[in-house]
Amino acid sequence: MSNHRAFVATIIFSSFIGTYLDLLFVGKQMYSFPARPFPDIFTINVAFTLLILPIFTTLFLWIAKALTAFSRILFIVLIGLCISVSESFSENLGLFTHSEAWHHSYSLFGYMIFMLIIWKFYRWFQ
Repeated sequence: MSNHRAFVATIIFSSFIGTYLDLLFVGKQMYSFPARPFPDIFTINVAFTLLILPIFTTLFLWIAKALTAFSRILFIVLIGLCISVSESFSENLGLFTHSEAWHHSYSLFGYMIFMLIIWKFYRWFQ
């Protein structure tokens, strides 16, 4: 039962962190979401923070639990690389835009730190 609670708490935690980081970076005009649900209400893409990020976190935890510490670190690096590359595709689709000051390395290292925090929170909550 504690494993289930740890999963749920970590998913909620990741959604909160993702929401607040998006609000911060959109507010600082580092990036924006031209195509998003409820654009008159939200400046961020709530579909990402309330749907995609929780699903992604669930998959991450499920896979990360089965890995050794070294493999988990490599997995987190791979996630950072994949997200950094996928941002370009999102921009081409018009889902995401960055300011001139943005570097995709921010996403690479940011997501690696984010996933490490998520993993540490999950382990702490267990």
